Amino acid sequence: MELGRSDIFVGTHALIHKKVKFDRVALVVIDEQHRFGVEQRSHLVKKSGTPHVLTMTATPIPRTVALTTYGDLDLSVLTEMPKGRKEVITWTISEKKRKEAYKWIEDQITENGSQVFVVCPLIEDSETETLADVKSVTTEFEKLKVIFKKQRLGLLHGRLKTSEKNRVLDDFRSGELDILVTTPVVEVGIDIPGATIMVVEAAERFGLAQLHQLRGRVGRGEAKSYCLLFSNYHSGSAFARLKAMEESHSGFELAELDLKMRGPGEIFGTAQSGFPELKIASWANYELIKKSRDMAEEIVANPDRYTFLIKKVDKYLHVA
Repeated sequence: MELGRSDIFVGTHALIHKKVKFDRVALVVIDEQHRFGVEQRSHLVKKSGTPHVLTMTATPIPRTVALTTYGDLDLSVLTEMPKGRKEVITWTISEKKRKEAYKWIEDQITENGSQVFVVCPLIEDSETETLADVKSVTTEFEKLKVIFKKQRLGLLHGRLKTSEKNRVLDDFRSGELDILVTTPVVEVGIDIPGATIMVVEAAERFGLAQLHQLRGRVGRGEAKSYCLLFSNYHSGSAFARLKAMEESHSGFELAELDLKMRGPGEIFGTAQSGFPELKIASWANYELIKKSRDMAEEIVANPDRYTFLIKKVDKYLHVA
């Protein structure tokens, strides 16, 4: 299809930056909304005029949840899992139990034919002090080849050529690989029903949305599936996030928790998390916010019932 002469455009972020004038756009659908920044989404909408906007994601960012609370977004939640899909059992694993976890993984591969994702935060070892202890995918791949001598391992990361990436994924999908050691490039768009175990190294370095997305790469078949979150954190907000992953399998529940922990960001700005300062009240008081929004809608819909209040507000606005 020639860009600019088609009825439907399907594209990546490139649609935002292409110097093409979109005329008469009626609907913009943004999939995997959490992977787009505020400015990117607004730029795409502005570029298209004033269309209807549908955003979709399994893990809403805090700002999106806040916007639904304040009435700026209508919300639809799909709570049913696809037919045959089972909840993924999630465990937080400390370094002390790593050896036992590896033995369990090996047994699952040998006895049940399980396939395993191992996700590392970095491609290569970092010299930065704060990242010195964070596992890289290249180093971990070499270590795991020694530990899992009888298993077939593959390596995947963003610096590989497209042909190499496709070859590794095809080998994993066809069952020629037992373990795929990878960066978070597998977070979305990967559907491998035979994969039943997701291992996330340094899980505390990932947000709830990303952890939920990674967990969603397994459990896509009918076999029981597992997610192992390796971390040495035993307290604090990072540990709370990991425990939440054990207890909840709902992306929206996790997003609401993320909102409470990280804040709503800027409703009129671009920050997607953080706690703006208020003179009174609290951003965490969602019930009060919801009641206030409902009351505001009631006043706007029935101004004749609230003439005194409207006069007061109007007088305050003119003074301000």
